[in-house]
Amino acid sequence: MNVLVTGAAGFVGSHLVDRLLADGHAVVGLDNLCTGNAASLQHLHGHQRFAFHEVDICDGFEPTMSVDRVYNLASPASPVDYHRLGLETLAVGSRGMQAMLDLARAAGARLLQASTSECYGDPLVHPQTEDYFGNVNPVGPRSVYDESKRFAEALVTAYHRYHKTDVRIARIFNTYGPRMRLDDGRVLPSFIAQALRGEPLTVFGDGSQTRSFCYVSDLVDGLVRLMESDAGPGPVNLGNPEEVTVLEFAREVLVLTGSQSKLEHRELPQDDPLRRRPDISRARRLLGWEPTVSRREGLRMTLEYFRSVVGK
Repeated sequence: MNVLVTGAAGFVGSHLVDRLLADGHAVVGLDNLCTGNAASLQHLHGHQRFAFHEVDICDGFEPTMSVDRVYNLASPASPVDYHRLGLETLAVGSRGMQAMLDLARAAGARLLQASTSECYGDPLVHPQTEDYFGNVNPVGPRSVYDESKRFAEALVTAYHRYHKTDVRIARIFNTYGPRMRLDDGRVLPSFIAQALRGEPLTVFGDGSQTRSFCYVSDLVDGLVRLMESDAGPGPVNLGNPEEVTVLEFAREVLVLTGSQSKLEHRELPQDDPLRRRPDISRARRLLGWEPTVSRREGLRMTLEYFRSVVGK
């Protein structure tokens, strides 16, 4: 098939491009590189079935070939980025989302929106199921990202309802692996980078808040399965249901890296979720999907990558 991937130079986007090319598809990647990294696609230079365009999807895009599938991953995704690019984050979840829906509608293509567990906010239901409406602060510092993704889901659903556009929604939980940026502000790259540099590991609050980490190859497999499934327009959680506290995770990183770094506690940021764990019953039932890479193995592969980039 001919597949369009937005956010193609991002962490998840670049891995998705690799998977789609390995599956034999022709891929066009779009990214405005405001947070993406062109180096993540450098290994594909000259690939006969891949083309890259530096494009802001808020400005639209006119494909020169037929399009069968659209994976929309365009958006700043880390706190460092969406705090710095708040208005751009809101724009890509509204104008950019509509532009890609219009493209998919005109092409008769199926579209998958990469949404987020942040739609659940600081959840009062645990684990989080897709029918939970969330606990989101619409005017807080994280709202530029949370509400951008929530609006995008509403827009995707409205296009399906009013225009019969063929759509899928993936609610992605914490994902990690090679090609993450060291400075993206998320807990895993922060801990690993600090450990490798011998710096204190920054633990916000008392570290009792939880996260669930899914290795990137597992997530990408879930995205492809969801796109090609009969799941319909309802959101589907994609993440690892194995929950760990931030404090436990920090200690795992210290053991794995052999670092002598200490732990340094700081004040918990406003609206930072205290518990995060997906209920993946729907993904198991509809997609036959669940993560297969253990956290220990995933961390080992991620650490190898970070060792290669620390100090560059």
